[in-house]
Amino acid sequence: MEASKIIQQNCDHTLFSWSKQGGLSPLNISHGKGSYIFDQEGKKYLDFSSQLMNVNIGHGNQRITEAVTRQMKKLSYVYPGATTEPRGELGQLIADVTPGNLTKTFFTLGGAEAIENAIKIARLYSGRHKIVAQYRAYHGATYGAMGAGGDPRKHAIDSQIAPGFVHVENPYFYRCPWASESIDACGRLALAHLERVIQFENPESVAAILLEGESGSSGCIKYPPMYWQGVKEIADRYGILLISDEVMSGFGRTGKWFGVDHHNVTPDIMAIAKGLTSGYLPLGGTVITDEIAEFFQDRPLTIGLTYSAHPVSCTAGVENIKIIQEEKLVEKAATTGKYLEEKMNALIENHPSIGDFRNTGLLGCIELVRNRKTKEPLAPWNAKGLAAEPTRKIAAKIRSLGMFTFVKWNYIFIAPPLNCSYEEIDEGLDIISKALKLADEYFEV
Repeated sequence: MEASKIIQQNCDHTLFSWSKQGGLSPLNISHGKGSYIFDQEGKKYLDFSSQLMNVNIGHGNQRITEAVTRQMKKLSYVYPGATTEPRGELGQLIADVTPGNLTKTFFTLGGAEAIENAIKIARLYSGRHKIVAQYRAYHGATYGAMGAGGDPRKHAIDSQIAPGFVHVENPYFYRCPWASESIDACGRLALAHLERVIQFENPESVAAILLEGESGSSGCIKYPPMYWQGVKEIADRYGILLISDEVMSGFGRTGKWFGVDHHNVTPDIMAIAKGLTSGYLPLGGTVITDEIAEFFQDRPLTIGLTYSAHPVSCTAGVENIKIIQEEKLVEKAATTGKYLEEKMNALIENHPSIGDFRNTGLLGCIELVRNRKTKEPLAPWNAKGLAAEPTRKIAAKIRSLGMFTFVKWNYIFIAPPLNCSYEEIDEGLDIISKALKLADEYFEV
């Protein structure tokens, strides 16, 4: 089929997320290989955000193809009440790589459903209803997950948003809400703020605190060193569960298996997806501790999905984890991340519009400003219309130069596949450097 016909058919008969449906100019993708995707006309794009921070093993790995083909020849679907070999094997692999006593997984189709079911389980187990989360966090686009997050895209439907969510400020040192002078002070003030809010809301009504394992599309906001530990102490003090959203930060993305591994914390519940299959097939999971699992031994677990524990998706998950282990991609993400940080120093020196760069493993974000002293953002939070023009120009330039990455407000994200090469890091940063010349034009001395 001709490239123009493919685009027309897609635009005529399918809906695109987060966008006006008129005037779209979508990438028209044919195939992918390694760290690159290719459009129908053969143009190559460096995938510098692993699509939506999920293609951890890179594109086109035929081990996944072969594994799911073998499974489909045996069994393509069975109802979620049945046991299958890939379901059990994947459950065991997840238990092996998750921290502490996280031992059992309820399988979903993706991250939002993993969050939804984490919230349900927390409420069922605790007998409480409120969930405390952060304003600068994204947890998914279903009603419950969007209510938990603080992403402003929920404002269009927030008159009908799911109830029971309470939000607190992030320990965002670069823009500290309390104007602190050190990241440690910002962390202490954020913890004090969190505890005050819990006290105001009545601790006996709070089922769980929900945090990203490591901040992702909210801006890769670095947690102060003591923050996760402090949240855990507060949660334990009031009998509150702790949920870690590892949808984006899991499966090696941060240079450890999970974001919380950087903080030596075992949450009570963990939400996983994205890197679980590297996006090759839809799959997510809600992982719980053995203590919570024991609670449901003689009580109904009233959650369910038609495609839970889908045998083909579980097979993709099994093979994906084996690839991550055998190719040592967790360790590779850590070392490549250090290389990325070293190379970023030159960009920071050469481009005054870079206000901050935050990175953990291969989950990084450039924050752009108009003035480094005042930290005025290049485009404001939730920028629209003319205010978002600089962002649109930078995103268009990056695309024209042959790169795909996630660009939002005054953020450029850097999260390539975990097996990317140093040469590909160099290539990506060179493209970003050329695009940043546009941002520099807005810089005010």
